[in-house]
Amino acid sequence: MTAPKSERSRRSTSAGQARPAGEQRLRLFYALRLPQEVATQLAQAQTQLRGNWRRVAPEQLHLTLAYLPGIPLSQVDRLRELGREVADLSPPLQLRLRGTGYHPNTGNPRVWFVKVEGEGLSELGARLQTALTGQGITLEEPFRPHITLARKKGPAPRVPPLSFDVSWAAGQLTLIHSTLRKTGPIYDTVSRYQLRGTAAPLPPESAPPAAPEASHG
Repeated sequence: MTAPKSERSRRSTSAGQARPAGEQRLRLFYALRLPQEVATQLAQAQTQLRGNWRRVAPEQLHLTLAYLPGIPLSQVDRLRELGREVADLSPPLQLRLRGTGYHPNTGNPRVWFVKVEGEGLSELGARLQTALTGQGITLEEPFRPHITLARKKGPAPRVPPLSFDVSWAAGQLTLIHSTLRKTGPIYDTVSRYQLRGTAAPLPPESAPPAAPEASHG
């Protein structure tokens, strides 16, 4: 793995023992990948974009569960194990696309996304957040289930709100390494985990809010 040029952590902070000066840091995230048929339908929606929108390639569309920039290379093996521990406790999910939205919703939006819902999705996000907190990694933003469809790079009109009648079974958690390039990020799979659990849902107060807007994907 090679680390991205930017070392700034925008979404999470990592505490614990001091790391060696100059230790390689990686931009990682846990996500749910999309089946091809769902990605294809979202790609069709992307054809309505006009102006300076940069579409997310269909093969890169995903639902981010936890965004982890600036992770020291020495922590990667532990994050691999953590993903398996969370997946072993988490049952497969039945997910649904909802409507599209923008972030920010007013003024000059930078991101166009589609909301996602499903029983157990917020609980999976909360379980992952709790596990990361136990490793001294604090997520700076609440879990907001969404799939980023495009990012604006200049003047561009909005697409009218869209809704979808699309659902799918999500049975696999993925840890992904992201390398930033001028043409867009390159995603490499670090580990995949089958969701095997039969865990009961967390109490409502333990689950993070499912808010409609998010600034990354």
